[in-house]
Amino acid sequence: MGLAELVGSREDKNMEKKSIKQIYDEYDISPALQTHMYRVAAVGSIICRNFQETMETAEIISACLLHDMGNIIKFNFDVLPELVEPQGKDYWLGIQKNFKDRYGEDEHEATYAIAKEIGVTDRVCDIVRSIGFRKACERYKNDDLAEKICTYADERTGPFGVLSLKGRIREGHKRFLASGRKPTGDERTFQTLVSCLEGIEKQIFSHLAIKPADINDGSVNLEIENLKEFGIIIKSA
Repeated sequence: MGLAELVGSREDKNMEKKSIKQIYDEYDISPALQTHMYRVAAVGSIICRNFQETMETAEIISACLLHDMGNIIKFNFDVLPELVEPQGKDYWLGIQKNFKDRYGEDEHEATYAIAKEIGVTDRVCDIVRSIGFRKACERYKNDDLAEKICTYADERTGPFGVLSLKGRIREGHKRFLASGRKPTGDERTFQTLVSCLEGIEKQIFSHLAIKPADINDGSVNLEIENLKEFGIIIKSA
């Protein structure tokens, strides 16, 4: 089944579509961050395609493609110098300042504000807001499959590709500490969140005929090609 069939067509006079490429261009999203969000969306799309039940595929892909729109606010360009290519560090520091001036210092609130600003549906906004490592146990305990899938997809995707869940958690924790930011909880809290993510993985794959290892750089890179012109459903002005 192709992506168009998977997403389906929604004819609603109060809705229109805007390509994700246009959105990324309008908000000066860095190539590295675009690639990350494409990868996360590809993971989500693969899961939806293989799900036994009908999923909110358009909403899941849209949320994944937008979930880190404000993340330049937290970037430490010295920790990951690859993030500044090809424009250079000074250029992206300027974009970072613009984002902070406009949306504040919290990258999560900035992302949510941008999603509202773009005009996506309330459902997509809610899914965007649900994504995050620290919210893993909330996602594990609730019954919202779309929120589980988006959270899981993000936690399978590192800065340079798709990883196993354990590999991604290990990489993310190391990068978090290297950034100089302080964790909000102790080691027990961290391990509880890890356990919740592992539980989410089991919940999701209990509905799938594929295994976690089937979602890898190869399958994701093929999926990304179908997402480059994906249309985000937005409310008509």
